[in-house]
Amino acid sequence: MAESPDEDDEVPSPCISVCRLDEAGAVCVGCGRTLAEIRDWKRMTSPQRRAVWARLRREGHAPDGQA
Repeated sequence: MAESPDEDDEVPSPCISVCRLDEAGAVCVGCGRTLAEIRDWKRMTSPQRRAVWARLRREGHAPDGQA
């Protein structure tokens, strides 16, 4: 299961293995990332990944206990 990233650690993927797009085909209903965020995750810098995590928390997509 995905974990919340700490400042000094490698930033984990928010994927929770529930990979399905919303009705609009724009956002994963499992982790809440956009298609672009999923596609670009491996190339993102740690600050970019932390920004994705911050948005996921704001929007209520972070795993239980991580929001």
